[in-house]
Parts: sequence; C-alpha cells; structure tokens
Amino acid sequence: MESYEPERLSPVQLAAMRRSLTSGRGALTRRSLLRASGMGALALGGIATLGACGIPPAGRAEGAAAADDHSEKEKEVAFSNWTEYMDVSDDEKTRPTLAAFTKRTGIRVKYTEDINDNVEFFGKIKPQLAAGQNTGRDLICVTDWLAARIIRLGWAQKLDPSNLPHAFANVSAQFRTPDWDPGRAYSYPWTGIPTVIAYNVKATGGRKVDSVTQLLDDPKLKGRVSFLSEMRDTIGMTLLDQGKDPGKFTDTDFDGAIGRLQKAVDKKQIRRFTGNDYTADLSKGDIAACVGWAGDIIQLQADNPDIKFAIPAAGYITSSDNLLVPAQARHKTNAEKLIDYYYEPPVAAQLAAYINYVCPVDGVRDELAKIDESMASNTLILPDREMAAKSRSFRSLSTEEETAYEEKFAKLIGA
Repeated sequence: MESYEPERLSPVQLAAMRRSLTSGRGALTRRSLLRASGMGALALGGIATLGACGIPPAGRAEGAAAADDHSEKEKEVAFSNWTEYMDVSDDEKTRPTLAAFTKRTGIRVKYTEDINDNVEFFGKIKPQLAAGQNTGRDLICVTDWLAARIIRLGWAQKLDPSNLPHAFANVSAQFRTPDWDPGRAYSYPWTGIPTVIAYNVKATGGRKVDSVTQLLDDPKLKGRVSFLSEMRDTIGMTLLDQGKDPGKFTDTDFDGAIGRLQKAVDKKQIRRFTGNDYTADLSKGDIAACVGWAGDIIQLQADNPDIKFAIPAAGYITSSDNLLVPAQARHKTNAEKLIDYYYEPPVAAQLAAYINYVCPVDGVRDELAKIDESMASNTLILPDREMAAKSRSFRSLSTEEETAYEEKFAKLIGA
C-alpha cells in the first residue's frame, strides 16, 4: 500500500460540500426525492473535522494485498449501504432478496444502513484502512468519486472474476469501463444516477425543451431557467452541449463551459443555481425548464402530468454508486457471491422495482415487466439502447483540479 501525506480540504472544497449537503444532492432523501450522490445530513462541524484531519490525496496504487479469506468457514458477509437502498417486505420485517440469498447459499448477511454521506462514511473507515486494519465490513457501496479514491489508494481488493460470472456478463455497457476502474477489476455498480433536462410543458406553452443551448439562449425561457449547484452536473451537461467529452476535457474546455454559463448569468437567462429545491419551482411553473436529476422527475411526474424530461442529443451525465470489497475484509469470497447474486436479472428486477434507480444489469427488462410494466418501460429506470449510448461520466479529478474547478464554479454561481 502506498504511503501518503494527509491533505487538508481547501475552503472552496468545504463550501462545495456544504452546498451539496444543505441544498444539493446530499440534502435529498432516497424515497421522497431519489437523489444523485450522498444522502443524509453531515453536520458542518463534521465536515470541518474531516477536513482538518485530512483526506489523503488520490495517488496510484495496485490495490490492497489479499487478506486472509475466512469465507469457507464463516458463512457470513457484512454489507454497509445507504438507507432505503434495499428492497423491504410489505410488513417491513424482512429484506426479501437478502433472505433469498441466505436461503440459497447459507451465507448470513449482516446488513447495515450506516452510509448517510460519502465524506462522513469515508471519515469512519479511513483510519482503519490507512492502518491496514479490517473495517468490519466486507462490502461497501459508495459514489463513483469516492470509489475511485479508495481504489487509487490501494484500499480495495481486486475482485476474482471466477466468483462473478453474472456480474461480468450482465453489467451494462454504459457502466463497464469507468476511467477510474477500467474493466471493473475492483468494483461493480449498484445503481446509476442520470442528470437530464426537465421542463413544465404548461409553463413552456407546450414547447419541448431538449438541449442546454435552449436553456441558455431561448428568449422565451429568459429568467425561468435553473441549473444545478453541483459542479459535475452543470459543467458536464454544458461541456456535452459544446461538443466536449466530460470524460476527457481539458482546463481550456472547462473554462469554456464556465464562460458559456457566465454569459447566460449576465443576461439573466439563468434565474438561479439550485440544489433539489428546483423541484417546487418546476412543479409550480416558476421555473419553466432546468437541468435536474432523473429521480426527482420520476417523483414529480407522479403528481404533475405537466412535468416532462428530455435527453439531449448531445448526451447526458450519469454518476453511479458502486460496490467495493475493502482492504482486509474477512469474507471476500462471500462478498463476491453477493455482488454476483444482484446481477442475476430476476434479483436485479426485484431491487429495481423497489428503489427505482437506473438498473446497471442487462437482461432485466422482461423480469421487471413481470413486476411492474410501467417501470420496465421507464427509461429513467431502464435506459433503452439509444439513451444508454448518450450517457457520459465526468472524469476523475486530481486534488489540484478539483480545487481550481470548484473555485471557478463557486464564483460563477455566487457561492
């Protein structure tokens, strides 16, 4: 495992976290507003403490050394996940898919909903990982940027493909080769989280809004447009509209996206940059169109038929939550069997029917249709081939890049 010098979070990085946790993606709840990254509220004091103790920089690593695997003798696996991210029976007494896994394999799952926010959770497990100690968890679920950091630091174990036949065969193409884990050597996606264009068809006078260019330039939308206060979503969607790849952009490309948005701010085309609070304005029609999160749109459409969404021809941003086996995990093989189990289409369909996120498993459509035909046809849960082909991920950032980019973005949005 590589050594590192602790780094302090810059003031602008702390400010970005505060935005996320108080009004952005971190402020959403999983069932009322399907979120895009970390859930729950991490007290600002907690952020400051984490920043002071230092998050290690993202260096290169070859992965954690294989720990002693006690899977054969100890038929158990400890799985840490977010709240409301697992199917529950109608009486709320059991978790059907987990119970079925235990019945089939004899492996007991210690399932804990102890992830409320990526930064907070990393603060919990970092001391053990840095010391080469077991975290007490065999499987964790974290958002892509944190998964990338854990892998680069050498704190994730390389997965054994022989234990993952369904996962290897069925992971959707759009999730197969992230730049931070090409070929999924260390991780597999649990869910995908799309960023799309949303609009209120009543507020637009019946017109469709399906591009960032429309949001930024259409005079009929002036003062009734919002973008997100999450840098990766807003900049990523703007880069795509400018013909740039969010997975390969340069500093010049980033500055170009900032400049494009700044012009729209200066001419008062953009009303404001928001967290999930755009949903109320969109539903009322005070905001006619915006960049928003797909999970929100599913919820809004249930109550307001005027709410529509569009996938720009230029593409859209998708982030993901991902399963990792931490360094020194005691039951690696059992964890791999659990990952693989959730890549069996009938099991994946049960999970998707409950949590309503983008399912990263190919071949699940027919199984989901048996449960709920409307979900099987909802491209925000199961993207069709055309939509999946337009999905793009925001590339991994170095510490220096993140600081510089967040400073520029904070200036743009007035944060």
